[in-house]
Parts: sequence; C-alpha cells; structure tokens
Amino acid sequence: MTLGFAFFLNSVLFGVGLAMDAFSVSVANAIADPDMKFAQRLRIAGCFALFQILMPLLGWLCVRSIAESFTAFQKFIPWIALGLLLYIGGKMLLEGVRGGAEDETEEKKSLGRGTLLLQGVATSIDALSVGFTIEEYPFSAALTESLIIGAVTLAICLCGLFLGRTIGRKLDPHRAGPRRADPHRHRRRDLSDGHFLNGNMKQAAFV
Repeated sequence: MTLGFAFFLNSVLFGVGLAMDAFSVSVANAIADPDMKFAQRLRIAGCFALFQILMPLLGWLCVRSIAESFTAFQKFIPWIALGLLLYIGGKMLLEGVRGGAEDETEEKKSLGRGTLLLQGVATSIDALSVGFTIEEYPFSAALTESLIIGAVTLAICLCGLFLGRTIGRKLDPHRAGPRRADPHRHRRRDLSDGHFLNGNMKQAAFV
C-alpha cells in the first residue's frame, strides 16, 4: 500500500473530525483554570492526543481479531461517548456551582489524573470506529494514520486551551486591573484646593 497524498489528507481530515470533542473539553478546562501553566496545558493536549492514537489501533486490532464481536459493539460506541461526556460535563458544572460558594481567594485545584484520563477516553472512544474503516491497512499504515490523527489532535487541543484561557481571563471579574492613574489628577486637585483657599481668604478679608 502506497502512502500518497490522498492517504495523508484523509488522515488529517479524520484527525480534525475526531478532535472536536477534545477541543471542546480543552476549552472548558482552560476556562475553568485560565492560570494553568504551559506544562499542564501540554499534559492535557498530550493525553487527548495519546488516546486518539491508541483508539484507532485498538479498533484495527479488534476488527482483525474479534471482528464479529467488535461489529456488534460498534453501534454502542456513540452512546458510550455521549454518556461519558454528559458525566464529565455534569461533574464540571457541579464543581463550578459548588466552587462559587467557596472562598474566592482559595487557590484553584489542578485537573486530577483520574478526571483527565476519563476525559481522554470520552473524547477518543469514537476513534475506535476508525479501526473498522482501516481494517484492510497493514499495521504500518494503520500506525501512520493514528500518529497523524494524534498530531492533529495535539495541535487542535493546544489551540483550544489557548482560546479557553483567553475567554476565562476575560470572564473572570477579579482580573479587572487597577484603574490607570491619571497623571494630572493631583495637579487638578491642587488647583481646586488652591482656588478654594483663595476664595476663603477673600471672604475673610471682606469680613
């Protein structure tokens, strides 16, 4: 099998389509914690990309080994992904509501490993179906396509994290910076005080 332009284009398009769930979750994670460091953002994007690499290979392996069982299981994949995403979204919403009642000066907690792994599975489980479409590929081609999908996912998730950080910082009311100092404010105040004192002195003179 030759890995031509059509193969690489198809892999990139697969990656873009499969990365949309991961993109949305990345934006939500960054909005929830806009101050996360670059290493944390890279960890989130890398986790999503890793699962997007593993899932197509797992699907490819399942089709080649237990094709009948995998075909029967395939129709449940979208529902499993929906259930996991609903669980993650509800959990994040609940934590956000509870967090609003807590002390605002409390330091935000970083995303836990368990939650991140669950997000990785939920956003990549659809990629299992890709293994069914590439079952005629040799392992080298299947691995190449999976790596391309992972690379595209990594880039898209990093963009989503950057976008979420920008939105999160704009939405945070505590990030409103101090009012810019007016360099002429003290001068105007001195002038007004001077006029006030001058007027009082004139009134005193007439008295």
